[in-house]
Amino acid sequence: MPRISLTLVPAVLIAATLAGCSSTKDDPTAKWTPERIYTEARDESSSGAYDKAVPLFEKLEGRAAGTPLAQQAQLEKAYAQYKAGEKVQALATLDRFTKLHPASPAMDYALYLKGLVNFNDNLGMFGWLTRQDLSERDQKAAKDSFESFRELVTRFPDSKYSDDARQRMQYIVNSLAQYEVHVARYYYSRGAYVAAIARAQTAIRDYQNVPSVREAMVILVKSYDALGMTQLRDDAQRVLDSSYGANAEQNVEKKKESWWKLW
Repeated sequence: MPRISLTLVPAVLIAATLAGCSSTKDDPTAKWTPERIYTEARDESSSGAYDKAVPLFEKLEGRAAGTPLAQQAQLEKAYAQYKAGEKVQALATLDRFTKLHPASPAMDYALYLKGLVNFNDNLGMFGWLTRQDLSERDQKAAKDSFESFRELVTRFPDSKYSDDARQRMQYIVNSLAQYEVHVARYYYSRGAYVAAIARAQTAIRDYQNVPSVREAMVILVKSYDALGMTQLRDDAQRVLDSSYGANAEQNVEKKKESWWKLW
């Protein structure tokens, strides 16, 4: 086996290093003003090229550090990340913004965007294709979204984003209740009546005055009946009838409009 001369190694390394340096591209934004970087980044974002907009906004954060323009760049970077489907990165950017600029006049927008990122994640990119309701998906992001919207409307009740946030909060509450009903329905359909009762009771107890409570009551009545618990069945039936009328059990499976149709 031939032996490689150790004296050749440094020369090889130097040559490789020089080759790497020669292939390194110059930063095209090196001589740009912060204003030009911002304009270019906005153009990329407006055209839907979010993957190109994000690094430009990042450069602007550094070039304009300590100025309102840097704060603007950070928020617009979060928006570009959100639109690019980079949820984790967008939330990290927004968390950093709220920590660094707690008194920013754009804090209401930051909270709104944070709520929107999580809300959109729950809805699902292909939710409109599958007709899969938000209530049938993971609920953690929905709760995080609700908390962001709640902070927004509490701290900034007159913000231009607050009305929309309130509507989304109502939808989230309805969806969280419907989630419990969805699970209760699942258990009932498989004969797990005790588990169905528990989930239906959770929906009734925790989410009052929402549409899905009626179905929760129907599942409760049917589950008690399946278990032969006639007294509890009759009590639940009386509450159902007094709250929703004698025909409350009809049309509880009526298909709900998907959230995307509301916007």
